[in-house]
Amino acid sequence: MDVEDRISQKRKIYSCLKDILKRYRNQTVSARVDYIFTSDQYLLGVNQRFLNHDDFTDIITFDLSEDKENLQSEIYISLERVMENASNHNVSNDNELFRVLSHGLLHLCGYNDKTTVEKKQMRKLEQECISLFERSMNK
Repeated sequence: MDVEDRISQKRKIYSCLKDILKRYRNQTVSARVDYIFTSDQYLLGVNQRFLNHDDFTDIITFDLSEDKENLQSEIYISLERVMENASNHNVSNDNELFRVLSHGLLHLCGYNDKTTVEKKQMRKLEQECISLFERSMNK
């Protein structure tokens, strides 16, 4: 994954992220969503410290909002895990990055993935978001 290429297209990515929030969140809100790109080790430490989980993950989403009208969040993403997952699932790094970026937003929009039914719905919505990203990036 060429992070510099992704950053050079950040306006398109930003626009797409805004569209996802508008599409899947029930109310209009002001939003500040900070994405923090990390290593596996760093995110493992966050997972252990804040969630008492002792395993690697690709993403952790923290909703820091004090009220429903002002969304504030930090979304931590392990780029190492994104690239490994892309390889394991035989998808492009871009595809997996878009999936993870949208996954965090979908959590902020109220979607969960704990049960089998919720996971199925989350995967469907992630795929819709990936399609939005791909259309946006090809313009």
